[in-house]
Amino acid sequence: MKRALLTRHAESAASVDGRTSGDPRRRVPLTEAGREQAHALRERLAHEELELCVVTEFLRTQETADIALEGRDLPRLVLPALDDIRFGDYEGRLLADYRVWARAHGPEDVVPGGDESRADAVRRYAGAFRTLIGRPEPSILVVAHSLPIRYALDAAEGLPPRPAVAQVPYAEPFPLDAEELSRAAALLEEWAAAPSWQP
Repeated sequence: MKRALLTRHAESAASVDGRTSGDPRRRVPLTEAGREQAHALRERLAHEELELCVVTEFLRTQETADIALEGRDLPRLVLPALDDIRFGDYEGRLLADYRVWARAHGPEDVVPGGDESRADAVRRYAGAFRTLIGRPEPSILVVAHSLPIRYALDAAEGLPPRPAVAQVPYAEPFPLDAEELSRAAALLEEWAAAPSWQP
């Protein structure tokens, strides 16, 4: 990989309601506005040289890619390591409620009813970024979720994970070259070896 375009999926039925959706078995589709965002993404990508599209197990990433790449014969790779964080008992509930819990707990605390801490998710995302860096395709479109993209963008600038982070805009590509993504993966790996929230 020489360059990755990290792109959050378009608006989904869960995100417009402000609800969590961390289980890919729940088939949450795009909204009409989300489909329009994906069409706008297609126009933005029209002149981009792309050799691979990476998506997650979630319908919303796959639908976004389907629309954005309509008419292009581009190989597709599903990379579960980039799946959204798992929300345990907060699945399907208001994201604001989950964020209250997130701000009050440490990075290695597992959400009630869940099986993954935020430190675990960071380790998973860092591994996914290493997978992308090792791909032979020079230019990759990655359609994923706000959290791994925000972690990558922040880490590329030297910022470690935080208890709650600003969401990434829908269907907007953020380019990172291999050096930037490698720097992000290294910072996330270092942080995950001894995770703590900075004051």
